[in-house]
Amino acid sequence: MEMDAAAFEKLVIDELDRLPDEMVEGLENVVFVVEDRPEDGTLDLLGLYDGLALTERGQYGMGELPDRIIVYREPHLDHADDEDELRDEVHTTLVHEIAHFFGLDDRQLHELGWA
Repeated sequence: MEMDAAAFEKLVIDELDRLPDEMVEGLENVVFVVEDRPEDGTLDLLGLYDGLALTERGQYGMGELPDRIIVYREPHLDHADDEDELRDEVHTTLVHEIAHFFGLDDRQLHELGWA
């Protein structure tokens, strides 16, 4: 599947807007970033949470850089056959990486019905 960077970023924003309020409430000092590929160039990694989970830190201090949730465009396009499948994959990636921000693991995600 092919999609340029601008169209993919719009799709990611659309999927972020579709997430339930209870999932995105409490996201503080987090930015969402779209990149083409992970640094190692592989197509295996769909997303990455770059930060310290809420369960592992104290309060942010003044001037702290935000945590990042990165969604990789090329691996998503490589894994999807059509736009519906792409949207599903992006949705799953966003849920997974947001869960890491909150300190949730895969087992807990399944229990909550988020994965």
